[in-house]
Amino acid sequence: MEFQFDSRSAFVVIDMLNDFIDERGALLLPGARRIIPRISGLLEAARRQEIPVAYLTDRHRPDDREFRYWPPHAVAGTWGAEVIDELKPLPGDYIIPKRRYSAFYGTDLDIYLRELGLNKIYFTGVFTNICIYFTAVDAVTRSYEAAIFKDGVASMSEETDRFIFRQLEEVIRAELL
Repeated sequence: MEFQFDSRSAFVVIDMLNDFIDERGALLLPGARRIIPRISGLLEAARRQEIPVAYLTDRHRPDDREFRYWPPHAVAGTWGAEVIDELKPLPGDYIIPKRRYSAFYGTDLDIYLRELGLNKIYFTGVFTNICIYFTAVDAVTRSYEAAIFKDGVASMSEETDRFIFRQLEEVIRAELL
């Protein structure tokens, strides 16, 4: 059965990029490929239901300060910064580059959502404990409802996911699907 999105919502795909998902990637997240079919099905459902789709994509300069903490990854203009072939954006989708963990920090995400009159965000992508978490927290602080597809996100371990899901549910009252 096809998932039914709320009519005033957006479907967000975070960092499903070659550098994180492809085995040749610079910062491979082992096991992340398992969420591709779920995200693909949700993308189809969102588009059929005319729900806005936004891709939030890590996009760094070669000298980004984040590389003090992580290996260089998702450098603008490189193969690693591209969305994986299985989930490529379509015309009309929003593609919003980001340089930090939260997709709201220094991006146009909030502007797009407000212009479209949306009040709920459905999240998928990687890393549950970093970009998904920080973006969901920022969404709620901006008065959006947050919903996370547990089978549509991935982190370094199931233990990490369980902890973050509990945090999302207990602290910001996110809906876990």
